[in-house]
Amino acid sequence: MIEIRNVYTVGQLNSYIKNMFTQDYLLQRLFVKGEVSNCKYHSSGHIYFTLKDSKGTISCVMFAGSRSGLSFRMSEGQQVIVGGTVDVYERDGKYQLYAKQILLDGSGQLYERYEMLKRELEESGMFAPEYKQPVPRFIKTLGVVTADTGAAVRDIIQIAGRRNPYVQIVLYPAIVQGEAAVPSIVKGIRALTALGVDVMIVGRGGGSIEDLWAFNEREVAQAVFDCPVPIISAVGHETDTTIIDFVADLRAPTPSAAAELAVTDIREICGALDSGRDTLNRLMQRRIQEKRMQIRQMELKLKVASPASRIRERKMTVISAEERLQERMKRLLERRRHELAIYIERMKGLSPLEKLESGYSYVEDGTGRNVRSVRQVREGQDVAIRVKDGRIQARVTRILPLSGQTGELC
Repeated sequence: MIEIRNVYTVGQLNSYIKNMFTQDYLLQRLFVKGEVSNCKYHSSGHIYFTLKDSKGTISCVMFAGSRSGLSFRMSEGQQVIVGGTVDVYERDGKYQLYAKQILLDGSGQLYERYEMLKRELEESGMFAPEYKQPVPRFIKTLGVVTADTGAAVRDIIQIAGRRNPYVQIVLYPAIVQGEAAVPSIVKGIRALTALGVDVMIVGRGGGSIEDLWAFNEREVAQAVFDCPVPIISAVGHETDTTIIDFVADLRAPTPSAAAELAVTDIREICGALDSGRDTLNRLMQRRIQEKRMQIRQMELKLKVASPASRIRERKMTVISAEERLQERMKRLLERRRHELAIYIERMKGLSPLEKLESGYSYVEDGTGRNVRSVRQVREGQDVAIRVKDGRIQARVTRILPLSGQTGELC
């Protein structure tokens, strides 16, 4: 009978194995080369695939948060180098490769160098938009740094000549591939800068990353950045991207597109001039018509505002004002006469002479004061009595005051 000791659960075993993987430094950061198969882009953003070679397979996953380490779209059959960590998924008891970086095999090291230099130059500010120079719209000279043979230079010359045959093209026949390419391209940029061209195209036709690598070197990027002449990069086909595309003042997807960006179509210029001339003629005709209308209006205003007409108008105004003044004075005098007559009648009613006409008399003492009370005179005093037709001198012989109770003479 077999004795069973040290029995573990499945979870404990998987946890133990996971811990062993975690403690192995080699498995925490390694690169594995193989062929991609069963590649699936999940809706969550994760990428699931299998890496295989002639002797085995391994499951791989790249989480959505690590997608920045992938610069191309994966497909079946690609030879790649996957960098990441090998770990155990405890629930299923399977180990798999958790990818952090994926490079195409063969070009993998170049891509890694490309990404490292790109990050370094971006952090130094060489890609910043504030350093980009505007490409002038109208140029006289176009400098081109590229090989003197091949489709790129032919396309640039053909398109630039068609768009504006008056633009002078200065070609620096540079070496664009191989060990001598970097110093040749740098020398070409500096030579055309010394000639004083208005704008410069630096580029070549398409090819592999190895063919285009000279345009990913630091020396070329620095020469493009330091150049005081606006530079348009035109390296490879539309899908190719090099370091100088980020450093240049403007990127063109192809050399043909670069020629179109650098040289304004003379037909557009002529069309704009024709349109401007037509617009100017219309505006001038409209302005002339407006001025003619203004002259006619001013003539009418001058007739209305002539000195003779204004004098006649002033005379009529003065006459009308005089008539209104006389009429107002007449009404005012009549109103004042009426008021005076009323005042006269009122004064007559208050006049002592009018009272005398009614049979009343007016008594004064020796000083001329009106005698209104018996207390104002004494017996034997001389008084004057005014009547309507004269004055009577008299002497007081007796004073008879009224009784306070009955009003009769005492």
